[in-house]
Amino acid sequence: MPYNAKLNFSLDEYKHRLFKTRQAMSDKNIDCLIVVDPSNMAWLSGYDGWSFYTHQCVIVQHDHEPIWWGRGMDAPGALRTTYIAEESILEYPDHYVQSTECHPMDHLSGVLTEMKLDRGSIGVELENYYFSAAAYLSLQTHLPRATLIDATALVNWQRIIKSEQELIYMRSAARIVENMHRHIYDIIEPGLVKNELAAEIFHTGIKGKDEHWGDYPAIMPLLPTGMDATAAHLTWDNSKLKVGDITFFEIAGCHKRYHCPLSRTISLGTPPKKYLDAEKAVLDAMHAGLENAKPGKRCEEVAIAFFDTLETHGFKKDNRTGYSIGLSYPPDWGERTISLRRGDKTIIEKNMTLHFMPALWLDDGGLEITESIVITENGYESLATVPQKLLIK
Repeated sequence: MPYNAKLNFSLDEYKHRLFKTRQAMSDKNIDCLIVVDPSNMAWLSGYDGWSFYTHQCVIVQHDHEPIWWGRGMDAPGALRTTYIAEESILEYPDHYVQSTECHPMDHLSGVLTEMKLDRGSIGVELENYYFSAAAYLSLQTHLPRATLIDATALVNWQRIIKSEQELIYMRSAARIVENMHRHIYDIIEPGLVKNELAAEIFHTGIKGKDEHWGDYPAIMPLLPTGMDATAAHLTWDNSKLKVGDITFFEIAGCHKRYHCPLSRTISLGTPPKKYLDAEKAVLDAMHAGLENAKPGKRCEEVAIAFFDTLETHGFKKDNRTGYSIGLSYPPDWGERTISLRRGDKTIIEKNMTLHFMPALWLDDGGLEITESIVITENGYESLATVPQKLLIK
């Protein structure tokens, strides 16, 4: 391990993660795995840097310690944040960056050929934000004797059961998001400009709470008001809030890249009856779903209980109502594995962490009241403690 590396987990924990990943590779007959997702890179090696806009990866083999490969100027970051030995931190020169004449994956193909990995089966994360069509074509062109195998989410699925140390970080993130929602409620009022409100959210989240310092979230704060809140993923503008406005806040606390998302909705003044009706429907349905959030149940059982109860109140939701959470980088704090929806038959297990996301988008606004939970021995625990209701000020 580099003498100056700053690791968030013990070497034993990283070794266990590597063991699980290698087992999954064996199950798919993968000789070598190219891990480009920065969340998976961090989970396997500790690497943490804002360098994911360029091509980089961790190379995992069965009989060799992991290798970090990336842009030359980012190699010192690998020394600072990973347990990987200096001789296994490989870099490509800067003329590959955003070039129209060559591609960084051309260089990686040369590295793999030199390591005699160009004749085996190579796993690649095909369905991933950070792996482009050009990257795939480059590998296909320069590794003609290799077999490229789709390893989408192979590492992601190894991450769904959290260790005790991971849960410590997620509980730190929960303390932060609690404080963020508390501050939003304290300062929101008619006349407040939306971008100033967003700035307060950022400041509170990154400042953190007590010893729980804040990291940057994988998703920007979402705080749409009125008709903007009929859409799921709008951010903010420079408009002023006014009496009668209803705004939902989809935000997350983040600590050492571990997230605790939590959404609440605030009405400036008494909301219309249909919002109060929607609040009751969502809360009743949420509680019905959470009764199934326990080991041995299937993910779809949580969703079906929610959907069925929601429909008894006259509301219908046609998208998923939650997903697995943990360590993440932009543009998404979900782990891209479990979805709380019909058809997901994943068995719920202790120490899974889920964002139960029963949002409703109505014809003139939106309502979000969500919970991030950890599965316990006999049920679940809410990570954050924020009143479960439509807040009125």
